[in-house]
Amino acid sequence: MASSTLRPEDQDRLDEQDVARRLLDSSAKLSYDPVTEVDWDTPLDKDFHGASPEWSTLYGTAYWNELTDAQRKELTRQEAASVASTGIWFEMILQQMVLRDIYTTDATDPRFQWALTEIADECRHSIMFARGAAKLGAPAYRPRRAVVELGRAFKTLAFGEAAYAAILVAEEVLDVMQRDWMRDERVAPFVRTINNIHVVEESRHMKFARDETRKRLRHAGPLRRQLNAFVIAVASYFIVTSMVNRKVYENAGLDTRRALAEAGSNEHHKSLMRSSCSGLMEFLASARLLTKPALALYKRANLI
Repeated sequence: MASSTLRPEDQDRLDEQDVARRLLDSSAKLSYDPVTEVDWDTPLDKDFHGASPEWSTLYGTAYWNELTDAQRKELTRQEAASVASTGIWFEMILQQMVLRDIYTTDATDPRFQWALTEIADECRHSIMFARGAAKLGAPAYRPRRAVVELGRAFKTLAFGEAAYAAILVAEEVLDVMQRDWMRDERVAPFVRTINNIHVVEESRHMKFARDETRKRLRHAGPLRRQLNAFVIAVASYFIVTSMVNRKVYENAGLDTRRALAEAGSNEHHKSLMRSSCSGLMEFLASARLLTKPALALYKRANLI
């Protein structure tokens, strides 16, 4: 009865606090410590892939058909390490945006405490990805310098729905591919464990990002919605196109020029990316963030 006398904004705040409490409870019951959960000590077994081969950028191409089994496995290990490195890059951006967002908020609020819990998760994930990439025998892949600098600007200037929806894009794309990898017995066991940890813990982060995006858009006018739809699409484009570094082909012992050409025209991989983003695109459409300029970028990135 008491809640019926509350102003709508007060009821919204209570509902958001309830969601944060449930996320905190879930985190307390179902979280992992990668230091002890992942088998870091067993040497890398090169009989395993680093990712499901169907997710390789070259899978289904003429070049893929020419590769030996050992070359295919090395390529998927390098690609998985590149995806992990891109994940680290964006998780560092994410952590800074969330910290900035909660800087002056009430520390006793469950929403503040959940935000710090998410940051703690992302710190552990970044360390886990870094150790995983090193164990796969890969260098520290980084996006191109121009993309790194765009990320620096984004983490400084993005706010509200632009920040949280961009977080969601990165997490959704990783979630779909990693669900495949963690179930695939062809993938190295320690990589499967890493993927399982990330999928379980990121499911809470994705719920939080969706809820925050909806909340920030609640009173957004047409101009703000148009502007942020485009910002989110730009961020999404550079996140997705940075996942597999061009140097993976050289490090796997392949002809980089040919690999880039065949990967760029690989319809199988483009189709896989589009299908993996169907749920994300439905969410963005429901939030009225699929404007014409945004759609053009999503199509260019093969996300729709």
